[in-house]
Amino acid sequence: MLTAMSSPDYAMLTDDDLVTGEAVALDLPPATVLTRSLSGLVDVTVTLVLFVLMVFLAAVTSSHADAALQHVAFVSTLVVAFLVYPTVVETLTRGRSIGKLTFGLRVVRDDGGTVTAQQSFVRALIGIVEIYVFFGGPAFFCSLVSKRGKRIGDYAAGTYVVRDRFPMVLPPPPAMPPALAGWAATADLRTPPVDLVLAVRQYLVRLPSLDPATRQRLGDGLAARVTPYVAPPPIPGTTSWDFLAAVMAERRDRDLARLRRDEMMRARLTER
Repeated sequence: MLTAMSSPDYAMLTDDDLVTGEAVALDLPPATVLTRSLSGLVDVTVTLVLFVLMVFLAAVTSSHADAALQHVAFVSTLVVAFLVYPTVVETLTRGRSIGKLTFGLRVVRDDGGTVTAQQSFVRALIGIVEIYVFFGGPAFFCSLVSKRGKRIGDYAAGTYVVRDRFPMVLPPPPAMPPALAGWAATADLRTPPVDLVLAVRQYLVRLPSLDPATRQRLGDGLAARVTPYVAPPPIPGTTSWDFLAAVMAERRDRDLARLRRDEMMRARLTER
């Protein structure tokens, strides 16, 4: 039976642990303040050069227009250079702007996944104030005090800059317990919160090194938190770690199957 613990200990997770979309825990170090500052300087330089070129182009094309049209052209240039450009570049490159690509950095979500267009937009929008209006002061000091080197825009967008050029070894994914394969295949699995998925993944990875009492205590606590996202419950007598392993393995298999279906659909559309 799965029983809840009053205060499960999840201190095994570190601040630098990330989890991919397939619930694979990574340990990527955050970008240092120095490398973030240097990459930011490159991005600011590129943006300012783009802005100057766009202002010159707008001035030439609207030189004979009235003042109102010139004002609209200038405002549009500001929006494109400082908001649209960084959002589009960061989204299309999956978190790698020119500066970040130069210094081997990448923007990811807090769960380690690919940054979205909405998150890139929020980062760019807040960056106008903290980087350009206040000359990068708020971003620099926020990165200094943040454990992950986050600036204000990262906190608002739920993102995190990591060192992309870093060798990493993925731990083996949890295997499906044979006794639970049939149950898991027909179970209704809703998506739990990211922090819970990460905690479960780390627990399963470190399961062999845990003493029996800690294994039982942490497993029961995590299983109690995962159970509301699974229906029906597993067969009676299932251990908490087997239950968690079955849920994680089935989620991974379903995600892989979905990705294969999407790839086949794209291939069929391309052939046409």
